[in-house]
Order: sequence, then structure tokens, then C-alpha cells
Amino acid sequence: MGKAKFEIRRKCKVCGNIFIAKTLESWYCSEKCSKIAWKRRKDEKVRHQRLDEIVKKIPKAQDYVKVSEAYAIFDISTDIIYRLIRMNKISYINLGKKQIRVSKEELAKLYPLRTTQLEKKEKPLPKRYSLEPEDCYTIGEIADKYHMNEATVYLHIRKYSIPTRQIGNFVYVPKKEIDELYKSL
Repeated sequence: MGKAKFEIRRKCKVCGNIFIAKTLESWYCSEKCSKIAWKRRKDEKVRHQRLDEIVKKIPKAQDYVKVSEAYAIFDISTDIIYRLIRMNKISYINLGKKQIRVSKEELAKLYPLRTTQLEKKEKPLPKRYSLEPEDCYTIGEIADKYHMNEATVYLHIRKYSIPTRQIGNFVYVPKKEIDELYKSL
């Protein structure tokens, strides 16, 4: 793969160190940080699945719920729920040791419901491109504008499936797509 003539400095999303990205998709400074981020995403997905199962078992007509169920519904920590109980911000019923029930309505007034990340995403509609020469850059113009080799431009076009149109000796690429791809530079 061709190397760009510019440097992309980024802050690692895991450890916070500043590093020079090797590609446009590099968000982590090392393989170790990349694996940590993957594990966190996987654990978060499993946690949301577990909370969704708990929420499905709660009857809709039930006014008072367990603290663990309130955690699953509103995604607020149990410490916050107990603090609200101590401060008398929400009503509760104590049915015995470790059997506290809290008002679902009062929590709903204070906190929004937990958003699920497992909702099915709709398939995006296909984009429409204008491949007329006045709406496009040539490969040479892109290379000059963003200070990189033409080979690197071709690699990015193929990698990101950006449409092209060839007229004679010139290859045209939509300005909007290129500007969006290189906007951080």
C-alpha cells in the first residue's frame, strides 16, 4: 500500500497517547489498544443483550420495580438509585432485606429510558453521484490539492468504493466524496 506524504496525528481512543496514524482508519496507537477496544465493544454488546432480556421480563403494568430492573430500564447505576432513595427524591417500598422496589414513574421523570444499541439498523439508500466533469476532480487535481501521490489517490478510491468516470485520458471523481474523505487534512 502506498504511503501518503502527509502525517495524520491522532489521539488513541483507549490510552490517550498521541500517535501518527498509518492509514485513514487508524484510531488506536498499537495492536494492544485495538484489542482492548474490540473487547470493550464486545462486552458492551453482551451487557446490552443481558439488560434487554431483563427488561423483556418486566410486566408493563408494574409500577414498582427492583433496583436491578431499574438499572436495566434506565441504565443508571444502583449507587445513584440508592442515593435517590436516601435523599427521598423517589418513592420506594421496602419488602425486606435486599427487596427494595422503586417507582418506575418517578425514575422516568428524572432519567430517560436506556437506548438499545442492538436495534436493527436500516439499510442505507444508495447514493446518487454526479459524474459530470464540472462536479468532479481529476486524479491529478486531487494529488496536487491534498499533497499525495496519484497512486495513493487511486488506492483510497478503490478502498472506499468511490465511483469514477473516465473521459479520454482523464479519470473524474466526485468532488463531494473526495472532500468528505480528506476533510480532516
